Amino acid sequence: MTVRRIMGLETEYGISVPGDPMANPMFLSGQVISVYAAAQGIRSNQSSWDYAFEDPLRDARGWQLDRQTADPSQLTDIEDPTLANVVLTNGARYYVDHAHPEYSSPEVTLPRDAVTWDRAGDAIALESVRLLAGRPGQPPVNLYKNNADGKGQSYGTHENYLMPRRTAFPDIVRHLIPFFVTRQVVCGAGRVGIGVDSRGAGYQISQRADFFETEVGLETTLKRPIINTRDEPHAVADRYRRLHVIIGDANHLDVATLLKTGTTSLVLGMIEDGHLTEDWSVRRPVAALQTVSHDPTLTATVELVDGRSVTALDLQWMYLEAARVWLDRRGDDPEAEATAEVMGLWEEVLTGLGRDVMSCAPLLDWVAKLQLLEGYRARDGLAWDDHRLAAIDIQWADVRPEKGLVHRLRDRGLLRDLVTPEEVKAAQTTPPEDTRAWFRGECVRRFTGQVFSASWDSVVFDVPGRASLQRVPILEPERGTRAQVGTLLEQSADVGELLRGLATPE
Repeated sequence: MTVRRIMGLETEYGISVPGDPMANPMFLSGQVISVYAAAQGIRSNQSSWDYAFEDPLRDARGWQLDRQTADPSQLTDIEDPTLANVVLTNGARYYVDHAHPEYSSPEVTLPRDAVTWDRAGDAIALESVRLLAGRPGQPPVNLYKNNADGKGQSYGTHENYLMPRRTAFPDIVRHLIPFFVTRQVVCGAGRVGIGVDSRGAGYQISQRADFFETEVGLETTLKRPIINTRDEPHAVADRYRRLHVIIGDANHLDVATLLKTGTTSLVLGMIEDGHLTEDWSVRRPVAALQTVSHDPTLTATVELVDGRSVTALDLQWMYLEAARVWLDRRGDDPEAEATAEVMGLWEEVLTGLGRDVMSCAPLLDWVAKLQLLEGYRARDGLAWDDHRLAAIDIQWADVRPEKGLVHRLRDRGLLRDLVTPEEVKAAQTTPPEDTRAWFRGECVRRFTGQVFSASWDSVVFDVPGRASLQRVPILEPERGTRAQVGTLLEQSADVGELLRGLATPE
């Protein structure tokens, strides 16, 4: 496996009501999701989430955290009927998570598809805001695709990658930590301010780096680890491991999102194949993570355990060169075009950053934002601790195109887009065709009234005339594709006929 694997992105959107700092974010988040679901014909008591087989306290290191000692934020398998939580026709989950609207994309297999359905989430967030604004007497609600409010609070953008369970977890930790410490130079979103509360003057590469405290751990909202150990595969448990990555930033630029998912998939492939034999472990990884983030000149060095001092770019080049050797040895690649795109852009970005950081403004969020901020600083003589720069940082991430500064750059043709507006619009309502998301999303679209609940690995139907609910498991992520069940779904006049067709041997 090269860049192809089951993957997906999760984004928590910042939420606010201008002029009302006391507004209840959980209530507002519920409104955001409910108004969108209603417009799609999905009621809050239909197509909700199925928590039956979730297990957020299972640790990849081989134990189960006791529920009595877990932080309440870790108990993500407890249903709260007061909070909106729906499955959309594109196979995504749209729900309230820790007082934020969260869009969890459907499963995809390629980095470019990850870009498309991530951008679809932004379009859904925008439509939600516009629908809510149309309600009489509704105060204006804004959503922001970022990871920090500038006042000490951070909210996540997570990635998920399916891996073979046979891959030793210590190998994953050893080889991924140096990669994650330095990956931010490719996919950081940029932030005004240093420190969790942004009180330090300056600009840094990552929105999330200052909020991490440890190398490895199960938590996601406190004691944040570089490597998260949640072992909840949402698939055949003895065959698959889902790597839950919490260290990434929320990206707006297509190239950054593609590289975030594509390069990570390549590194995971090398780990799975045992190709990475050298130890590039970093001394004091959390401190190194923040050292890299705090230096947009990219000249700061981190120390490896073997005594070498290298820059973030040096380490990224080491991973790229290792990937090139690995791919050459593997030979035939059924996804050669997708792999070549990731490798080409990875090399282009690292080369550009090494020669002139600003040359990557059309490609990388943190550089595009830095270039914009430097323009304001030069024009108005602003120091990095000027509150106007912090306000611009927030405005950058506004999902509304008439307000969000990143949208203005896109409209002016200053960013290199990889997917078209038409592809993004289609992905708002249509699931990927080559994963189980197709079955999930199409069932919601065709049989909304009979989909009682759903999860990543099952759909539960309330079939008229049957006394009990009917669960259809989909533990293999590449089952339930359009090629496999598309004809059956089209020919099924109702859920009963669909279930009979699924029960008939092929």
